[in-house]
Amino acid sequence: MASSEIEVVSDSQSAPNSTNFNGNPNRVLITDVFSASVYGDLGKLRRFVEEDGASVSKPDGNGYYALQWAALNNFAEIVHYLIERGGDVNAVDHARQTALHWAAVRGSIAVADLLVQSGGRVEAADVNGYRAVHVAAQYGQTAFLNHIVSSMAQISMCRIMMGGALFIGCTPLHWAAIRGNAEVCTVLVHTGTKDELTVKDRAGFTPAQIASDKGHRHVAFLLTNAQRRRRALCGGKISREKIESVGYAPILLFVLLLCAVIFINSIFVASTFTMVTAVVALWGWIAVSLLIASLIMFYRCSSKDPGYMKRSLGGLANHTNNEDPLLNADLSDSSIWMGNWSQLCPTCKIIRPVRSKHCPTCKRCVEQFDHHCPWISNCVGKKNKWDFFVFLCLGTLTSFISGAVMIERIWAELSILPASAAWLHHVVVHHPGAVLFVVLDALILIAAATLTIVQATQVIDLTYVLATDNYTIARNITTNEMANVIRYGYLRGPDGRFRNPYNHGCRKNCSDFLINGYTNDDEIAWPTLQQATN
Repeated sequence: MASSEIEVVSDSQSAPNSTNFNGNPNRVLITDVFSASVYGDLGKLRRFVEEDGASVSKPDGNGYYALQWAALNNFAEIVHYLIERGGDVNAVDHARQTALHWAAVRGSIAVADLLVQSGGRVEAADVNGYRAVHVAAQYGQTAFLNHIVSSMAQISMCRIMMGGALFIGCTPLHWAAIRGNAEVCTVLVHTGTKDELTVKDRAGFTPAQIASDKGHRHVAFLLTNAQRRRRALCGGKISREKIESVGYAPILLFVLLLCAVIFINSIFVASTFTMVTAVVALWGWIAVSLLIASLIMFYRCSSKDPGYMKRSLGGLANHTNNEDPLLNADLSDSSIWMGNWSQLCPTCKIIRPVRSKHCPTCKRCVEQFDHHCPWISNCVGKKNKWDFFVFLCLGTLTSFISGAVMIERIWAELSILPASAAWLHHVVVHHPGAVLFVVLDALILIAAATLTIVQATQVIDLTYVLATDNYTIARNITTNEMANVIRYGYLRGPDGRFRNPYNHGCRKNCSDFLINGYTNDDEIAWPTLQQATN
């Protein structure tokens, strides 16, 4: 890492002392174009230039330009006037910093637009090799950084980001990691260039390692996950990815069909057992009917859209979606993003609700993401959680009833055996299909019952919830939120303890889920963005 940081020049070196740069409230004496630019006095600046013939293209005694002072204090009108009067947007001071460097210090977006439109070079580097994006990352100017990277082509942005690494061994992501700024890291990962995740500084550390070394655990976790996704995409895991993309749904389907065949042929209507009674026949057909219903629900929750968020076209939200105007929000509009940088998806490049999550297996963002289930080869989210829950319930009932029918059939067979006969040996020898069904049905029953209980009655850590009846459906919370309750700030109240803002009460939560299939949390999931777009 370079020994010196980006040079930020105090205004006292070239302008009258003042602690307020929003205009000139203290009526400090303005004597030249430089002090007029510092305090944003356009009237006096015009007089100095047009009447007195002062030059706007020459530096002051310290080597700084009027355009730099105006850019630092975000006086867009002053910058526009100076450019019109011949100010050089790429003029550099003794540290080879341009006006764009100075604009980045305080995040002057309007000024940056004028400078770039007038030919300002985003890739211009100072004596330390820092570009404007380095400055913005170091000073935590998330909105400025997002605006710059969103307006640049991906190829150009990649060259700008990596250019600093080649020259000084440091990227903007390194600076964001040093500062522990998660918002800046999110924006930088969002740009779509992943190479800077593995770039090492002069000390041999990646951004994730720096964040961990500085104690910024949340930033280190964010960067490590992004780096892990990059490795999964780029090498060595092609066969594993294929398996994960296909999932275990074909295996589960085969097992279910095998159980159905064994149950009908080897237990229900098997000639080796005694004659089936009317009551047993009724329950047997109920089990078969439930199995058919389970297969239908298996197909529905495997093939149904779990609530995929629409992807952004071309990296920006430049498509039109009349159903959801939030997806039309411009990613470069920083007024919308203030305080909502965590809602950026770096892969899909979209605005997403708070409760959604990007699934690395499906490679899509899922609304009200619950979990990815490999046994249905699909995510469980807002639009298919009801189908998944019904499938689990039907599977549990099918396994239980078919198991009860099987036990009754074996019990009836054993009742006519001689007392000296070994019943276990008799069942294994004469009814091998029944033995196989026992094993498969027991596995399915245990798995289905466990998952059903987890979906309905899973308990959050007692550190955060002082009750044992915190049900996922009854309390309107997802499995993902339960597993990551410590990470999600929206699940904590002002006192730092667990608080679920989506809990509308047990009765309403359950009725919404059972009737509608999901709970509508749009007004809570899009709190600030709803107001911004409205």
